[in-house]
Parts: sequence; C-alpha cells; structure tokens
Amino acid sequence: MSFTSDLSIDEVLLVEEAGFQPIELVMGSSYFHIGYENAAWSQSCEIPDLSAMMMQARHTAMQHLYEQAIAVHADGVVGVRLEIEREGHHAEFTAIGTAVRRREGNGRAWHDARGWPFTCDLSGEDFWALVRGGFRPMALVMGVCVYHVAHQGLGAWMRSVGQNVENAPFTQGLYDAREIAMSRMQAEAQSAGGSGMVGVQVHESHHGWHAHVLEFMTIGTAIAPILDEGHEVHARPSVVLSV
Repeated sequence: MSFTSDLSIDEVLLVEEAGFQPIELVMGSSYFHIGYENAAWSQSCEIPDLSAMMMQARHTAMQHLYEQAIAVHADGVVGVRLEIEREGHHAEFTAIGTAVRRREGNGRAWHDARGWPFTCDLSGEDFWALVRGGFRPMALVMGVCVYHVAHQGLGAWMRSVGQNVENAPFTQGLYDAREIAMSRMQAEAQSAGGSGMVGVQVHESHHGWHAHVLEFMTIGTAIAPILDEGHEVHARPSVVLSV
C-alpha cells in the first residue's frame, strides 16, 4: 500500500533508517469564534478566558490529528506544523504532519506517558539525529498566554512625549506573558513524560486585538532518553585513513 507524506526525499530515507516507515499525511483542524473580553485600562494582567480559548483551539486540532494517527495504527507523527488563519473574530487552527510506524513492531514502547502516539515538530533529519543520539520524542507541547498591558495615564504620556525612554509596563508585560506561556509548556512536557524540550520557539502576535493585548505562544518537542540498552547510538569518533 502506498503512503503519503510531506517529508522530503532525504527526510523519508532518514526516517526509514531510524526504524520507522511513513504511513500517511494526517491533519486535524478546528474553527473557533474569538469573542470580546474586557480588561482594566490601567492594569497589566492575563486575560484568562482568551488564553484558555487559544489553547483549547490548538489542542482540539491536535486531538483530531491524534485520532487520525491512531486510525492508521501509527506510532508517531513527525514534522507537525501548527498553523492559524484568522479572519475577523474567527480563526481556523490546523495541525498537519506525517504519521509513521515502527518497523520492528515494538511501536507501543515509543508512545508517550499517556499511551498516545508521539508527536514532534522535528524534521526528518532532526528526528534521525535525535534517535541516533539516544533520545526519543514524546509529544509536541505548547503554552499560551494572552496578556493585557496597562495603558499609560495622561501625565506619564505627557512626560514621555518626544523622548526615547523605555515603556516599563510593556517590558514587564512581555516578561510576565512569556513566563506564563513557558510554565504551561513545561507542565505539558512533564505530563507527557518528557525529561526535556528541544526546538523551543516563542511566537508573539496581536491577532487583530488591540496593540495592548499580546498573545505569546511557546512550542517545542518534549523528549526522553531511550532506555533500551541495545539501542544503537552514534559510535565514538575515530580517524579513518584511506589507503
């Protein structure tokens, strides 16, 4: 039976060398309405309902991807991409990647701590290098924080007109929002059984909200050591002389 994949030729060959065969291109989508939320004009704080909605929308898309992967008896999904298309107060969230199956038949050992197929946003090359190095991906994990930054009062605005000065509320808001998003991502990694994360990315956007409302999303791949003593890892470097 033929397979479908969005991996390049090199990536397919390296995934095969790592002991996995591509099965099918799997995808999950969710379409959400983003409502209005009030925030205090002069207070910097998270907007929890919006944070929860943006997190739920991405998790819903990922859940549909998991369902497709399980339906084709996959042991994992590599090269997962999370995308968002927004129009006004509506947004479509999509997760897409290539489902793979362990050739040796011990694929259950590669599932995460929840018993689900592993997911990762690693390329085929990075996946091969990770496995050869003695680690395995557990789950694509993320954290989201939608944060309102306080507005300046008239007096503070007048004092800063025409001056190059730091906007302290924005600076502190950036730090607070990033920290909240990172802590949520770390909690997801622990829940999936990960001992660390690789390829972490931090995305900042407004998504059409007011300039004082920021969304921070952090995303990465939780990994754990491969405990199989017989697992092949990179050999020690040696000098090779041609004769």
